[in-house]
Amino acid sequence: MNTSYGPNCLRHLCFRKNRALVYSLSSNMSKKTKARWKIILNLVMFIGFVGLVFALRGQIADSIQQIDKIQWQVLLLLPIWQALNYHAYAKQNQALFAILGNHIKYKFLYRVNLELNFVNHVLPSGGVSGFSYFSLRMKDRGVPSAKSSLVQILRFALVFITFQVFLFLALIALSFSGQVNSLVLLVGGSISTLILVGTLIAGFIIGSSRRINLFFGFITKALNKIIHLVRPKHPETIDVEMAKQAFEDLHKNYVIVKSNWMALKMPIFWSFVANITEILTLYSVYVAFGHWVNPGAVILALAVANFAGFLSVLPSGIGVYETLMTGMLAVGGIPASVSIPVTVMYRVISITIQIIPGYYLYYTRDKMIDA
Repeated sequence: MNTSYGPNCLRHLCFRKNRALVYSLSSNMSKKTKARWKIILNLVMFIGFVGLVFALRGQIADSIQQIDKIQWQVLLLLPIWQALNYHAYAKQNQALFAILGNHIKYKFLYRVNLELNFVNHVLPSGGVSGFSYFSLRMKDRGVPSAKSSLVQILRFALVFITFQVFLFLALIALSFSGQVNSLVLLVGGSISTLILVGTLIAGFIIGSSRRINLFFGFITKALNKIIHLVRPKHPETIDVEMAKQAFEDLHKNYVIVKSNWMALKMPIFWSFVANITEILTLYSVYVAFGHWVNPGAVILALAVANFAGFLSVLPSGIGVYETLMTGMLAVGGIPASVSIPVTVMYRVISITIQIIPGYYLYYTRDKMIDA
């Protein structure tokens, strides 16, 4: 056998070596980029936590003075409710992916939901960061971005829709206590209307290939123009053709779900469980402080605070969440002297429960790809 190499073979070998070198460099750069982002996330999380403590330092001091009144054994229920909450979201995701033909392991989805909550807490983007991160993690299991995006959309839609049942029950509970006034009806009605109208509009847009391309195509071009003002040398930061293909795939997957809508029974059930465990988390803190308050006021306050936190520009909705929750509890008949220390304790404990394991899993995700 002739083992000599001609010019073509040498060129081929050089090309392969260069390609391997480029791949190695890009891989190293990718690792450096990931490490840099991890540091940034750590700093954002730390600054957000410090900001939360500083903004609520007075209320925290009041809470500390009431520590001797707290029934600590009741607070031990909070990790249980939160664990069940993540269980519900993992099962909901698993059922939605199954409808789309992807069978994802429960353990992986539970882990990703913990990571996802961490990302949404430290990056105040109204859930957009969570969408991107969820799609990125699902690629580890071979799931296209269009499918993972649709699962996220359905996740929020089903949770919001099922929460309307609890809002209705909240108004009934408040009516028995004589706390239903015009403001309570206005708030409850407004939230229900926003959920219903938003869901219908989203379904209307995604339900048509033409409408989804027109709507998101317009948004993509508008974003490119805005980004172009900051980056003049990049007229098309977002690839319009790639975005168009992604929207088309999103529509196709929506059609699959719509044609098999009876399979949504289990995702809807787990959405109910997710809402119940969130309500129980907050209510358990009231019980721990020795206050068996009207659950209707708690549900209404939770709805308003979650909507505000979803839109807040601050990490975890710091300040906005606590202020609105306290205000709505006052409208529901719970005085600030009771609601403020409970709200602060609820936020500190729930954020700690969510961020610490979420941070650990986020940091170690590359070491546990096959989890």
